[in-house]
Order: sequence, then structure tokens, then C-alpha cells
Amino acid sequence: MDSIGSLDSTKPANNDVGNVPNGTASAIKNSLPATAITSTEATLGRHLARRLVQVGVTDVFSVPGDFNLTLLDHLIAEPKLTNIGCCNELNAGYAADGYARCRGVGACVVTFTVGGLSVINAIAGAYSENLPVICIVGGPNTNDFGTNRILHHTIGLPDFSQELRCFQTVTCYQAVVNNIEDAHEMIDTAISTCLKESKPVYISISCNLPGIPHPTFSREPVPFSLSPRLSNKLGLEAAVEAAAGFLNKAVKPVMVGGPKLRVAKACEAFVDLADACGYPFAVMPSAKGLVPEYHPHFIGTFWGAVSTAFCAEIVESADAYLFAGPIFNDYSSVGYSLLLKKEKAIIVQPDRVVISNGPAFGCILMKDFLTALAKRLEHNNTAYENYARIFVPDGKPLKAEPAEPLRVNILFKHVQEMLSGETAVIAETGDSWFNCQKLKLPKGCGYEFQMQYGSIGWSVGATLGYAQAVRPKRVISCIGDGSFQVTAQDVSTMIRNEQNPIIFLINNGGYTIEVEIHDGPYNVIKNWNYTALIDAIHNGDGKCWTSKVTCEEELIEAIQTATGEKKDCLCFIEVIVHKDDTSKELLEWGSRVCAANSRPPNPQ
Repeated sequence: MDSIGSLDSTKPANNDVGNVPNGTASAIKNSLPATAITSTEATLGRHLARRLVQVGVTDVFSVPGDFNLTLLDHLIAEPKLTNIGCCNELNAGYAADGYARCRGVGACVVTFTVGGLSVINAIAGAYSENLPVICIVGGPNTNDFGTNRILHHTIGLPDFSQELRCFQTVTCYQAVVNNIEDAHEMIDTAISTCLKESKPVYISISCNLPGIPHPTFSREPVPFSLSPRLSNKLGLEAAVEAAAGFLNKAVKPVMVGGPKLRVAKACEAFVDLADACGYPFAVMPSAKGLVPEYHPHFIGTFWGAVSTAFCAEIVESADAYLFAGPIFNDYSSVGYSLLLKKEKAIIVQPDRVVISNGPAFGCILMKDFLTALAKRLEHNNTAYENYARIFVPDGKPLKAEPAEPLRVNILFKHVQEMLSGETAVIAETGDSWFNCQKLKLPKGCGYEFQMQYGSIGWSVGATLGYAQAVRPKRVISCIGDGSFQVTAQDVSTMIRNEQNPIIFLINNGGYTIEVEIHDGPYNVIKNWNYTALIDAIHNGDGKCWTSKVTCEEELIEAIQTATGEKKDCLCFIEVIVHKDDTSKELLEWGSRVCAANSRPPNPQ
């Protein structure tokens, strides 16, 4: 008879795997000779660490907890892997998201349930943005599975599957490793599925397993080699023939790139197609940064009523448009107000092509389709010539008077001048979406924002992860005060890891994007002394410099300092602006999204 609260060390580990596969994982080919390694390195924890390094992860973002401490010991023992300790799990997840945007894959490590359910919001965001993030959780001791025991860090029930069930909807594969015998296979399947599907995966590892050696870990694992995905050859030929016939009949066709160009690895093929056919091309807002904006036929961002000047007019008046990797949601369609017609469109998704109202072709990779189509299209630059005829260069903000309160358009005029191939921009959810969208990115300049999920506060963790991955580039982050209050504390982690981003904290006293959708007293926030907060976090330990600016003269001086004598420091510049100083695009977009949100119920 079991005693209440006693430790039954004789109970064997439960052999139930507990994983929920989603499709088959690509095979890992033994293409290199194996070499024996020492028993201290032939453990589950060290195997996982080596696998992370092999797929391109050299930094993991973690929050320690009693269920993952032993695992962290083994991860930090890997010489090529750096542990970045974060202030909370949400930011660790956001950091892995930012890291994956640069490196192609990211990883975070948290503890069971209290850590897992805290990081899950960031994992959901990565899922929505098609980012391969490996979420590793330290799980319960193997001897506790299958018992009726109640563990801490749970909701007080003897069922340990709550965390797993939550992750099933926001990851493409889940592995619960509570048996050393199949740990090798489950970890490899999870990581390869993450890369193949370009979605997050969940790996739970029982807390008493990381230090245990096993014969499957006793040889140096070879790097991953994923079986390549191939297009259906006959389907590809039929799709290209149909698309070429459709577009070659058009008088003024255009191309628009969407965010799924990234997951399809088709950015270069998209530009090659534009070069071959002569069509003008635009990007949807969430695809900014994926194609070169210095290309002669680039006409800006297509975002309906808030598009770059003259872009929407050319796209919506075209008699044929090819959209590569689009996501049409209520935000990207400006409250479902785009003036597009399905019968004029070719929609190219990562593995599917739909032409007008039909036909549709499956099992066709976007990259292959765009490459083959480039050889079949007749050159036609009519739409670009129309654009060139109506185009008028952007106006410049009105010159500020001496000591005049700073305007947002003056701020972004100076941000534009800071950009080069040695910088990258992170734009927070809010008015920074619209102001950063208008920046013209020079060659090599990175750009990231989270449009599909739109979680305020994302940019602090994403800046941490992206800056860690992209060194020696300098990250410029534009963050509103409301968003910053959600995740501010991991500026500490940036300082601790000697990062040197420039953070523009735009202080306008509230949730301005929500004000323009629907105003109320809940959109006003408590004002903080933001520079004093960062100085307190700095606490004389590390390289950090802060400044508060209220006019253009102070802004110019702050930027000169940040890019000059303080270029090796984290530079935090608080920009004080009027609460109603927003981009005109936000005013238009907010009213349309408000109208979409306010639609009455359909009659039953």
C-alpha cells in the first residue's frame, strides 16, 4: 500500500510516449562517419545540445525552474551553445521568435506548466508567423507518470497532460520524453519536423533523464540532412502553362509579395521573376524586408487604403495580379476593404497555386513555380510605366521651429537617416507599424514586425533574440510606451549580454493604436520615468546610456551620441510626443478596423 506523499523509487518509468505526431518527419541521413564520444557526453542532455548546435542554434533563451535545472547543466556544458537567461518566460519565447527570424530556427527552455503556460503566448505568435521555434520544457520525474500523485507547478490534479494539451494547438509536433529508450528518436523527430514544417515544436524532458547515458547517444550524431520536398512535375508544368496564359493576356499585370515568401524560401525567385517579366512589384505590410526595396521596379507597400502613395492605385487597377504567399486577414485587408477581384488574381501559396476562380494546382512548391514561370512570361512593363507617370516623390515633414515639441514624423525622418546595411529595424505593434512601414530600407538592412499575431510587447524580447543572432549589426527598435510596459524587464538581459541596440521609446501616454480603433479610459496608462527605470536596471553594471528628448535639437544630439561615442552601449532614447500625434495611416486604418469590428450580427 502506497503512503501519502511517499517516494516510490521502485516503480518503473511509464513507457507511454505521450507524443502527438503531425505528419511524418524527414529522415536523418548518416552521411558522415561516426566517432565515439565519452560517456559524460553521451547523455540525453548533451545529445539535445549537440542537435541544437547542428541545426544552427548557438544561443538558447531560458528561465530556470526546478524541473529544468539538470537539463540546463547539460546544455551549458556544450561549448558551442550559450545560455541566455531571461527575466520571464514570455520574453524568452519572444527572444526565440526574434532569433528564428534571423537564424532560421530558435529555441527556449522553461520549466513544467508554470513556465510552459507562460511561454505559450509567444509560441502561438511564432506559429502564426511560421517560425521554427523549439520549445523545451523540463518535465516531471519519470517515476511520477502513471501514479496518482499531485505535483507542484500543476493545477492540483494528478493529470500531468494539461501543458501538453495546451501546446497541441500551437505547435506542429509534441514529444513527451519520459523514457530514455526512445528519447533519441523523439528528439530527432521533433527537431526535424520543426524545420520541415517551419512551425514551433514542444519537447518535454523528464527532470531525471538529462544526465543518463544511452547507447544511442554514444556516437557523435551527424548533422541533420532533411529529405528535400519536390514539386509534382506534371502539376508544375500545368500550373505554369495556365498562369503564363493568364498573365500574358493581361495588359497591365502586377506582382505582390506576401509574408509566406519567407517560409517558402522563395524571396530570390520572386525577384528573379520580376526581373524577367518587367512587372512592377509591391509587398504586403507583413512581407516588408523580404524583398529588396532598392529594386527599380519596387513600388512600395500594398495595404489597401493605407498603402504607399500610388501603390494601391496601380495594384487595384491592374487587370491581373500575382500574389505570392499572401495572408489576407482583417488587419492586412484594412477591415476587409481591399478592392481586389478574385477573377483577376493568381494566388501562389508555399505548396499550392490557384488561378482566378479556378483551376487549382496542389503539391507545387512556390519557389519552383516562380522559377519556371519566369521562363514563360512575356516582358510587360506597362503597369510600371503607368506608375512612373503618376509618381510624385514623398513630401518632407514641415521644418520644426527651435525647441518646438517633437513630432513623430520628424522622429522617423531621422530614423530613416540612420539606416544602412549594418542596421536592422524592429517595429512594435502600434503606430510604429505604420511609421516604420514608410521607411525605405537600404541594401542589407533587416526589418521585422509581428503582424499576424500582433501581441503588444513582442518587440522587447524579439529585439533581445534578433540582436543576439544578428551581431555585429545594430538593431534599432521603435516601441510605444504601452507595449514597453508589458515586457520592459528584459532590457536587463540585453545589457547583461553586452548588446548595443538603439531603443526609441515613443511616449505618447497610452495605447494609441487602440485609441484609433475604439477610445476609452482604459487606453490611458500610468506614465513612467522610463529613462530612470532603465538607469535602475543598468545599476552601473554593463554598458547602457539613456536620454530623454522633447524637441528635434535634443533628438539630433541623442542620435549623434548613440551612433558615436556610445555606439558600443545599449542606447535608450525616450521620445516625448503629443498623445494625438499619429501617422495618417493609423487614423485611416483604425476607422476601417473599427467598422469591421462593429458589424452587427447577421440576422438569424
